[in-house]
Amino acid sequence: MTMELLKQIDSPADLKKLKPEQLPQVASEMRAFIVETVSKLGGHLASSLGSADITVALHYVFDTPKDKLVWDTGHQTYGHKVLTGRREKMNTIRQFGGLSGFLKRSESPYDSFGAGHASTAISAALGMAVARDLKGDKTKVVAIVSDGCMTGGESYEGLQNAGQVQTDLIVVLNDNQMFISNRVGALGAFLSKLLTLGAVRDAEHSIKKFLARFQFWGESILRVARRAKVLLFPGMLFEEMGFSYFGPVDGHDVVQLAKVFEHVKKLKGPILVHCVTKKGKGYAPAEEDQYTWHGPGKFDVATAKFLKAPITKTPPPTYTAVFGKSVVAEAEADPRIVGITAAMPEGTGMDAFRDAFPRRYFDVGLAEEHAVTFAAGLASEGYKPVVAIYSTFLQRAYDQIEHDVCLQKLPVVLCLDRAGLVGEDGPTHHGVFDLSYLRMIPGMTVAAPADENELRHMLHTAIRFNGPIALRYPRGAGVGVTLDAELKELPIGKGVRLKDGADVTILAIGNRVHPALEAAQLLEDKGISCGVVNMRFVKPLDVELLKECAAKTPRLVTVEDNVLQGGFGSAVLEALTPGRAEVLRLGLPDSYVEHGAPNLLYDAVGLSAPKIAEKIAAWVPNKSKNLV
Repeated sequence: MTMELLKQIDSPADLKKLKPEQLPQVASEMRAFIVETVSKLGGHLASSLGSADITVALHYVFDTPKDKLVWDTGHQTYGHKVLTGRREKMNTIRQFGGLSGFLKRSESPYDSFGAGHASTAISAALGMAVARDLKGDKTKVVAIVSDGCMTGGESYEGLQNAGQVQTDLIVVLNDNQMFISNRVGALGAFLSKLLTLGAVRDAEHSIKKFLARFQFWGESILRVARRAKVLLFPGMLFEEMGFSYFGPVDGHDVVQLAKVFEHVKKLKGPILVHCVTKKGKGYAPAEEDQYTWHGPGKFDVATAKFLKAPITKTPPPTYTAVFGKSVVAEAEADPRIVGITAAMPEGTGMDAFRDAFPRRYFDVGLAEEHAVTFAAGLASEGYKPVVAIYSTFLQRAYDQIEHDVCLQKLPVVLCLDRAGLVGEDGPTHHGVFDLSYLRMIPGMTVAAPADENELRHMLHTAIRFNGPIALRYPRGAGVGVTLDAELKELPIGKGVRLKDGADVTILAIGNRVHPALEAAQLLEDKGISCGVVNMRFVKPLDVELLKECAAKTPRLVTVEDNVLQGGFGSAVLEALTPGRAEVLRLGLPDSYVEHGAPNLLYDAVGLSAPKIAEKIAAWVPNKSKNLV
């Protein structure tokens, strides 16, 4: 891979030294560099390839970091990192101790606003623009938003407020015709129409020219036509919201993009530049299969074949795959079951439901709030909605869970994929708050399976439960346990004792149950008798079992992959009579956990089996000396 120009660029100031006609080569070299980097590490590929030309043009035209670039989600920003002094560190991206895969203010002054969740850029950029006005500065603020982010309600809240404020703000709509999975909804259809609006744009120009001949009523007719939507003008939606619209423009003509940006940065008021791009641009496999190459693992660049570690035995299925297969089986037996997800069918396993029951499947786009209230409406009419959303994204729908589901005691099943520490995506994607934010809501039942087999039983139970219930389970492969042939309903709010012990009992929840069993064995080997209980439910809590454990052993240890504040351990403390037992709580600290491989992260926060054993050994008096 040659980097004739890219190797000369350590900052946007270096980029500005080049002639405009050299920019296409920079974009091409940057794409090749990103492909090579991701092939060795995995990461977000297709979006960053699609936005390469926009990225080069923005840094060429605007005075960053004085001028602010505010990116939505961060999937499209690998090129931004390359051009802003982080090229030599790209071999550490998403690795433990390395560069973040998303935007991070503490990482670079060029990252003006952190980004991991969708639809935040316009609101944040408007806040920066208003702050600039209040300070009397003259800087420019640009929000770069993908079309998928426009399915999230916050984007429209930001747009309408920007149209109202009428301050100088530039929004670049990166319309790549996809957002992780296929674009859905009315806006998706609207944007798709815009892709072919060259003729419509010409028609608008001709109509304007014709009506201009009529001095008194020509403009009135044009305004009426716009408002009545007699004609589909490009950008009509945005212009009605108070924006000046430019586009659609070719998002891969970097020279033309630079000219457009040079022009619009001189204009006043809210501006929207609509750029049409192709996700995966420049790497043929990514252009052809944009979902697979959105976030691929390691691969061979020449052959586009994914690189996998040698398989010594058949790996266990992922929790996501087990969920997908299980929800399809449940829906085959019950026509009232409907499946809902928020633009993540493959990521949540809902693609299997989609393929099996297309009429009962609903992808609402990046709109988690709507997903939950939509489910509540279905439940109010006798259906059994199963809502599959990543734990970290369900945080956005907290009010809807509380107000629309739980207050009305509606039987909505919330399935929280990616609970706990998810790995390389880091703190914006770790699902480590759900036990805390869900268990405080009256009427909510919260469960966490110990393994993939228990997930099947819990889903079976949840669908038959007549009330709000949430299941949370981790990312990645299961434990490898045998899957039972027959499903059974689990008793709500009841745990199960897995191992007896005389010195201490570990009360574990979710994916920390099996590490707790391993830790117990390590302690037994060193002379500490350790019991283990799989609590299964955080709410309602099995208080009777808690009291039995407290009576049997003088010390209890709670283990969870949730923050300690308000989590499972807090629930145990609240349930126990003061002085009944000594309790050691092990969980996530009151700080954001960085990115890295999950096994490294769990060890770093003290939740791996050896670290659990080490902490318990140090806590149990007169026993720790046996551990060396």
